Amino acid sequence: MDITLDKKDSNLASIKVKLNEGDYQSKVSEKIKDYSKKAQIKGFRPGKVPQGVIQKMYGKSILIEEINHIVGHAIQDYIRDNELKILGEPLPNQQNIDSTDWENQVDFEFEYNIGLVDDFSVALDKKVKVTSYEIEVDDKVVAETMDNVRTQFGKMTNPEVSEAGDILFGTFTQADSDLSHDTTLDPSELTAANAKKFVGKKKGDSIKVDLAKLYKDTAKQAALIGKTADELEGMDLKFDFEVKNVNRKELADIDQELFDKTFGPDVVKSEDEFKAKIIDTVGQNYVRETDAWLNKTIQDELIKKTKISLPDAFLKDWLKLSGEGKVTDADIAKEYDIYADQLRWNLISGQVAKDNEIKPEHDDIKAATQKMIEAQFMGSGLGQLGDQMDSFVENYLQGENGQNYMKMAEQVQQDKVLGFVKENIEIKAKKVSLDKFKEIVGA
Repeated sequence: MDITLDKKDSNLASIKVKLNEGDYQSKVSEKIKDYSKKAQIKGFRPGKVPQGVIQKMYGKSILIEEINHIVGHAIQDYIRDNELKILGEPLPNQQNIDSTDWENQVDFEFEYNIGLVDDFSVALDKKVKVTSYEIEVDDKVVAETMDNVRTQFGKMTNPEVSEAGDILFGTFTQADSDLSHDTTLDPSELTAANAKKFVGKKKGDSIKVDLAKLYKDTAKQAALIGKTADELEGMDLKFDFEVKNVNRKELADIDQELFDKTFGPDVVKSEDEFKAKIIDTVGQNYVRETDAWLNKTIQDELIKKTKISLPDAFLKDWLKLSGEGKVTDADIAKEYDIYADQLRWNLISGQVAKDNEIKPEHDDIKAATQKMIEAQFMGSGLGQLGDQMDSFVENYLQGENGQNYMKMAEQVQQDKVLGFVKENIEIKAKKVSLDKFKEIVGA
């Protein structure tokens, strides 16, 4: 067997594998012999099928299977032994495979294209500058949050006439069809102009509705009339909506019942404590949002400053082939830049970890898993797990045949890398309002 590397560019190469008959024939003969012992073919006793019959019936498929096995392992060994940093997986030269004469050839040559990673370095110093935002919890945010909480735990009433913010229950019908579908419609999801159509309405009123103007999203249009998006094709989207009921959520009183429903029994006992707890909770939520944005900003900045050339054409071919027919050229054109930047960040993160010996220790993985499980239980209102926590952690990490452990290990390493990066670059803190932060992140 002869294996050679043909480097076509700094990040693109091909591996060529040449086989002669001696490289594969003994394994093919052994497989044919094994088949003859196990095959059950009419006219022959079990285990007594002549090897010539097996050769005639299955010889070609056995040959292809064994050669593919030999070549596949040879390429993986070559990549490992030569420490090649590849991207994706080796892609076979399909033209080369299609031209192979499996019936008559005894010597074979195969070519696999591979994408390579150029050597690069990551500069972590004070020349890398990013901004960390702190969102101020102002009176406006507190008031809006309190209104949201009061609405969430408020009582449902059924006024006679609708006002802005009310939800309507009714029936969609169409004059020229037998379609009739009961549904709930929330005008707060609509544009101001469309929402006005549903104000001042009472039970029995009929409203002319054009679903195409009501929602741009075809899935939402379809859901209102009990259809799927595909079923809307060619359908007239003009309907009558008859109001059957007006639903209004009255704000809950600011009292101990509201305090207990929001934060648990006796956690807060006065309106001032309630407001302070809201400020603290909102502040914690903002920290999660600003931390996520800081991490993204750091990644974007390092991607911009670290020059990593990618074999774009190769990667696009690999993405399409690995998608097994589910990924189109249009999908790749739309998503490739996002994929390429994520790949660059993964390479940068891996290089920082390697250069600075950053590894996810087992105790770190357990601690991160415990934190994740606690957040899930608290978010579901299930409280603390206490003595059961260790069992939950172990069960999770052992799940999915070890994939959960690998996923948490990857997350811990990413967190450690970002922590290390933050210690070595310049981060400027800046306080902003919520509206300003939304403007910055494009929300």
